[in-house]
Amino acid sequence: GFTVRTMERIGVSAVIIEDKIGEKRNSLFGTDVIQEQDSIDHFASKITFGKSRQLIQDFMIIARIESLILNQGLEDALNRASAYIKAGADGILIHSKEKTPDEILAFCVKYKKITKGIPLVVVPTTYNSITESELSRAGVKMVIYGNHLLRSAYPAMVETAKTILRNERSLEADKMCMSIPEILNLIP
Repeated sequence: GFTVRTMERIGVSAVIIEDKIGEKRNSLFGTDVIQEQDSIDHFASKITFGKSRQLIQDFMIIARIESLILNQGLEDALNRASAYIKAGADGILIHSKEKTPDEILAFCVKYKKITKGIPLVVVPTTYNSITESELSRAGVKMVIYGNHLLRSAYPAMVETAKTILRNERSLEADKMCMSIPEILNLIP
């Protein structure tokens, strides 16, 4: 309850909580590392508790379902979505590590039957051949590109570092960098 109210107080509009328990490991490890999903009832009780403590009507608790990541299957994911919606979830995030969007699209078809207008969120990191328009037509309301900016920044930083090392100065790296006034004005 304290956490929800703290987030509200500092201006957070939504929080995504995942139904895994134990040590946090990136979902894209899948079953290559030990990852455990919470029970449906226990996770649903977390959602209900969080919703009961919120003071701001617009604050959203979005439930992230890891069933597809952990090879628990489509039916498990749908059962969880239904239970989490009944518990008060304001949105459902369905995650997948597959290279194609097929299992996400299969989830979308069946999700429409249980949704009652609860928004569906996806993170197409591995199945990135699908467009936002295609996802929208399937019923997805929000697309999160979770790590693309970080993954693209690292190669640029490596190239800048190599240029500085090669030239023993930063002059040649200037063309790869944002100007000082631009970076200072990013945050008002």
